[in-house]
Amino acid sequence: MSFWKRLTSGLSRSASKLGSGFKGLAARKLDAATVEELEELLIQADVGTDTAVKIAKAVSDSRPGRSLEDHEIRVLVANEIEKILAPVAQPFTSDPAHKPFVTLAVGVNGSGKTTTLGKIAARLSENGNKVMLAAADTFRAAAIDQLKVWGERTGAPVIAKAPGADPAGVAFEALEKARAGNSDILLIDTAGRLQNKAALMDELEKINRVIKKLDATAPHAVLLVLDATVGQNALSQVEAFGKTAGVTGLVITKLDGTAKGGILVALAAKFGLPVHFIGVGESLEDLAPFDARAFSRALVGLSEDAETA
Repeated sequence: MSFWKRLTSGLSRSASKLGSGFKGLAARKLDAATVEELEELLIQADVGTDTAVKIAKAVSDSRPGRSLEDHEIRVLVANEIEKILAPVAQPFTSDPAHKPFVTLAVGVNGSGKTTTLGKIAARLSENGNKVMLAAADTFRAAAIDQLKVWGERTGAPVIAKAPGADPAGVAFEALEKARAGNSDILLIDTAGRLQNKAALMDELEKINRVIKKLDATAPHAVLLVLDATVGQNALSQVEAFGKTAGVTGLVITKLDGTAKGGILVALAAKFGLPVHFIGVGESLEDLAPFDARAFSRALVGLSEDAETA
């Protein structure tokens, strides 16, 4: 199955909800009442209030007073969403000036962080990178075992200790071994933590401090893994982890489990952080680099080759 098919299938709940709303607006003049209904429809899809107002205004300004068909509304909305998303659609790349390129994966409990990190390791390995994994989520034995499975699948060595070990110690040892083994990229899994739990967030800062003892420039990337099903709560997660961990990029998972796929638009509009990957399912192939055009079209229920204007 192509990723486009995976994407449209994964976003079907979001597209269905938006699509039914667009049909209700079809053949109506773009007067103030219609524009307000379009705003409300977009807000319900979690694109954020300010962004919804901006998109609806752009649609109205482009066809003032006209009656629009369902397809035309979808195209215009998709075009505006793509403009917001295009600047953040950036591939995850490592800087060869930093070897190993140290990458932390952070996020709240249940965001799919460990699995996502394993999938990223698989992609990087397929592209010829020498990858090492570090199981610094020492609170969950299952997370350690899960990362070891991904290490076996990808051929990447996994640095792990017994459950309950010091996470910062695991990260330190992993960086030592990654340097000694001439690894290109070190991916460090960290424990899921709620953004309002100070002690756990302090531990994340400790991992950062310890890593810097070996490499003052590390970590070179901090990926925040966000579960799309949490909707607007994702905004507060970005704020909290941004302050504590210095987030450099986002990975959005579980888009197939929500009708609020528009949260990605809200995140892009508010923070402008690179979105490196999106996930629309459990399999390795369900995680792919973020494509702004494909996402915006799938979100509103357009076909891949639909007219753009």
